[in-house]
Amino acid sequence: MSDLPFGFNRPGDEGDDPSSGKPSDPFSAMGGDMRQFADMLRRFADMIQGGAAAAASGSGGPLNWELARNIARHTVAEQGDPSVVEAERTQVVEALRLADLWLDEGTTLPAGIRTPQAWSRAEWIEQTLPVWATICDPIAARMVDSMGGALGGGPMPEEMQAMAGPLIGMVKQMAGAMVGGQAGQALGALAREVVGSSDIGLPLAPDGVGALLPAGVAAFGEGLELSTEEVRLYLALREAAHQRLFAHVPWLRAHVLGAVEEYARGITVDLSGIEEAVTGLDLSDPEALQRALGGEISLAPEETPQQRAALARLETALALVEGWVDTVVNDVATGRLPGAVKLAEAVRRRRATGGPAERTFATLVGLELRPRRLREAGALWRALTSARGVEGRDAVWGHPDLMPTADDLDDPDGFVHGRPETSGLSDLDLSKLTDEFGDGGSKGDSKDDGDSPEES
Repeated sequence: MSDLPFGFNRPGDEGDDPSSGKPSDPFSAMGGDMRQFADMLRRFADMIQGGAAAAASGSGGPLNWELARNIARHTVAEQGDPSVVEAERTQVVEALRLADLWLDEGTTLPAGIRTPQAWSRAEWIEQTLPVWATICDPIAARMVDSMGGALGGGPMPEEMQAMAGPLIGMVKQMAGAMVGGQAGQALGALAREVVGSSDIGLPLAPDGVGALLPAGVAAFGEGLELSTEEVRLYLALREAAHQRLFAHVPWLRAHVLGAVEEYARGITVDLSGIEEAVTGLDLSDPEALQRALGGEISLAPEETPQQRAALARLETALALVEGWVDTVVNDVATGRLPGAVKLAEAVRRRRATGGPAERTFATLVGLELRPRRLREAGALWRALTSARGVEGRDAVWGHPDLMPTADDLDDPDGFVHGRPETSGLSDLDLSKLTDEFGDGGSKGDSKDDGDSPEES
């Protein structure tokens, strides 16, 4: 009788001979070979290690962000991501500082950049990841719970849950890794296209930081037949304008991120493809497991009144931010940058062809932005500037209740000049509104109370 465990043989035993009929590989009877099974175990170990590292650092969550970070960085590195050299850093810092000087003439909002920076694509990933985690974790939690149920075989009796606890935990880590992998691919693709920290109208940069990516600036300028300096300065104006809004409109950051989170709560997760892949899945089959782990996750909004309202709120908020930036930057650039019109058109074309914002939102939170809203928001801000001047236009940011609504984007003239059913823009006393909400305003604090925009 052999003194070796079942399934293992000494070198030279008959089990090593395929013609003997005995499996030389103890895993071959389970549908795979030893190398495949070892690869599967390594993947499990990586998932568990990543989850443990996140928990130890206090950043644990439903989505494996360590894996997402690694995949995103690999995505940009495999196509080349050179480090930013000192000369490029100096050029970006000088462009951002000059942009803020020009913007002083175009808006009443003060400068918002305290720390101008130049980032590589990998640095963009690192610096913006905390905000992406805030945006994506609500929907990621729904994905992981749904996928955990699918991979774990659905609900089970209570008496079995304690025994199956470790396995369920591993399955949820697998689900978190799947979602993290998809998020990492999306962020890696986005990092290859962005030109700064504010391309998609969200406050992604750390507080007080404004940044451009020299590689992104160069890619944006390709084919425009304009100098790199002019392209850099125009994009610096856009970056600096975004930072002024998020730094000096106190409610805006929470309003925009809250709108994203509210919308994400109404997303459903289509797991039909994954459920089909894992039906009857044998965990001892590494190839089948790999196919299941590579499934695509499809997101779809629920068609409910609440979800439609959340979508309208989010689209309007992002459109108003971008429309204001367009208006301010183009006014300031005209007469200073010979290629201002061409650069503005390049930005519009980039949006209309489905730029990074649309694709990344669609992947991460199931949202596709509509360029039509951005154009209408720009028309509203231009009309408001013409009617009330820079000070009157920027005063609208003083309180969220003063901001245009989705209906106002459809009728910018009505918002600016008043509609028959409203008292009109010129009849609103902004100081009364700010007093009512305890913002400390008074009639004596505003030089132009009667010119404040209409409450919407």
